[in-house]
Amino acid sequence: MMAKTILVVEDSALNRKLVETILKAHGYRLLLAQDGEGAIEIATAEQPDLILMDMQLPQISGYEATRVLKSQPETAHIPIVALTAHAMPQEREQFLEAGCDGYITKPINTRAFPNQVRQYLEDQD
Repeated sequence: MMAKTILVVEDSALNRKLVETILKAHGYRLLLAQDGEGAIEIATAEQPDLILMDMQLPQISGYEATRVLKSQPETAHIPIVALTAHAMPQEREQFLEAGCDGYITKPINTRAFPNQVRQYLEDQD
């Protein structure tokens, strides 16, 4: 079975490294972007199985990048999960309105995180 590919969009080098370390240990192939523009370019070119999207990004926000990806026929099918420190009810609404398929709160729970990611991947199979 081929490893699932996950695009991690995170502007914090520390958070990006943490997610990368955890997911690589579970056998995922990772693509990394630091901003919304990079996320759109990489997702369009690589067609990952899942996108983990920080919502607070420089230049193009995670919300805007998600809207763009969900509006493009070639990327609309890719599940996008918000990675966010903001999980108040009104913010959850904003993730979903932007097109996110769910969210994972930061700081991530390193024990629960691999199962959360696997669940989103299984939901699309």
